[in-house]
Amino acid sequence: MAHPLMFDDADPLLARVRAIALDLPDAAEKISHGHPAFYTTKVFAYYGGSVKVDGDWEQHEQSILVLADPGDRDALLAEKRCYLPAYLGPAGWVGIDLDDSTDWDEIEELLDASYRRTAGVRRVAALDARRA
Repeated sequence: MAHPLMFDDADPLLARVRAIALDLPDAAEKISHGHPAFYTTKVFAYYGGSVKVDGDWEQHEQSILVLADPGDRDALLAEKRCYLPAYLGPAGWVGIDLDDSTDWDEIEELLDASYRRTAGVRRVAALDARRA
């Protein structure tokens, strides 16, 4: 049984995330477990996540999940807008809630860092060459 879609394709925050993520070399989008997932050979970001609070699922529909650099992870999780996502949190992923006050330069940096952790040497070199 397929997962129901858990996002609104017309969501302007998703549009911003999509534009940033799909601008990375060889990045593509697929639907995984009802959420947009951005990947090359491995997923580097998801749009939307959840946490279990007192036995109930709490959805973070307008958020991104990124594979955080280990040195940045604790600082991110100390912020109110960040959370440890269900299932992926123990593997190093962090959820970041998005809203109208989101610092999009920071989101771009977090997506870039997550991409670099998953994309492989050739793709990271292509990204560096493009930004040089």
